[in-house]
Amino acid sequence: MKLYNTLSRKLENFKPAGDVVKIYTCGPTVYNFPHIGNYAAYAYWDLLVRCLKANGYKVKRVLNLTDVGHLTSDGDEGEDKLEKGARLSGKTPFEVAEFYSKVYLDNYAKMEFLPADVIARATDYIAEDMEAVDVMTANGFTYETRDGVYYDTSKFPGYADFAQLNLSGLQAGARVGFSSEKRNVSDFAVWKFIQPGEKHAMRWDYLGRPGYPGWHLECATIIHKELGEPIDIHTGGIDHIPVHHTNEIAETYAAWGKQLSRFWLHCDFITIDGQKISKSLGNTYTLEDLEERGFLAMDYKMWLLSGHYQGTRNFTFESLEAAKNRRASWRARIASCYQKPVESDEGNFARVLDAVSNNLNSAEACAIIDNSKLTLNDWRQIDELFGLRLISDTPDVSSDIYDLIHERDAARTAKDFARSDEIRNKLLAHGIALNDSSDGAIWYYNI
Repeated sequence: MKLYNTLSRKLENFKPAGDVVKIYTCGPTVYNFPHIGNYAAYAYWDLLVRCLKANGYKVKRVLNLTDVGHLTSDGDEGEDKLEKGARLSGKTPFEVAEFYSKVYLDNYAKMEFLPADVIARATDYIAEDMEAVDVMTANGFTYETRDGVYYDTSKFPGYADFAQLNLSGLQAGARVGFSSEKRNVSDFAVWKFIQPGEKHAMRWDYLGRPGYPGWHLECATIIHKELGEPIDIHTGGIDHIPVHHTNEIAETYAAWGKQLSRFWLHCDFITIDGQKISKSLGNTYTLEDLEERGFLAMDYKMWLLSGHYQGTRNFTFESLEAAKNRRASWRARIASCYQKPVESDEGNFARVLDAVSNNLNSAEACAIIDNSKLTLNDWRQIDELFGLRLISDTPDVSSDIYDLIHERDAARTAKDFARSDEIRNKLLAHGIALNDSSDGAIWYYNI
């Protein structure tokens, strides 16, 4: 496989360090209903796992759920998003996290994403967070202020390398929250103290004071415990590069003296009608919103996989309709395979897999599928690679249905068009439509 590596900013041949490919995926902060943009990254990383497996690799993937510590700014200021969700809903932060974790995981299954081997909730790793801060402190990488324990980025020589940051050009508060007690503008909290009078239900005692872990720390400690460094592939969005992932790298270096990941993959954002997804614009569509408009989760996944993970994708309902039609046409071709087996050019699925194996180029793979003769076995492999429920949503019809189709063919041959139309309507009532050809009628599911 060839993957674009953020470390080197070029395509590189990928091979795992060991027998199993170790992958970590930055998961959601579970404080609100996820919109369709939140699922884009997971569609791409699902394709990554499926592609690795299709190439014969064994995979162990960890997905985290952030249920504490992610402030409304990605730095060290603002309200914890779980606390904010609790305040607005009248529930406890733990209830908020449990509710939205279920919503997310239910939709995760609806999108046919392969389940992660480990789903790691941040609150299950508090002890590991404290141990990591202890080690970083013992190694001379932290200092304490009134509001937390901070990482001294000047102690890590390679801090700016990953995101190619210009630390000398940063203005106070331009990248992370700035405090007069911070030694460097790029320093960040690995542990936050709860201030007197501050309402914060999620709290743990550390260094004799109540507090909670910094957002970035959870990923470093989860990776350390569940996978071990270095992992093979770390995935996330491009917004994670300058702060979140840079800080994970720094923490891993300070606590365990190791490289965090050998490869880094980052996807770009999607926009909607050319605009950023925002509540104020009213375009935070959910999967349920799409369903109300007549689209399936698989139609949306088809739209995502019709493009490239590194491209800026612009979502419109017209483009979603095109993706729906593309998936329907693929299913019609599968239906025709049941009736008239295709003699495929050998190696067509191999061409599809080669395209996806070249930096997850699903757009090229889709074009190959559109323009290739494919057997039913090809389609089964494509479905395994893309996870679009093509086969399960397109089962072969019963012998009774085939009898009706043959009866209709006979009626048309006899020019008994009244009987022909009667049978066509009966088939439509069963969700079966027909395309008439010189070789007889070809059925497909009328969706």
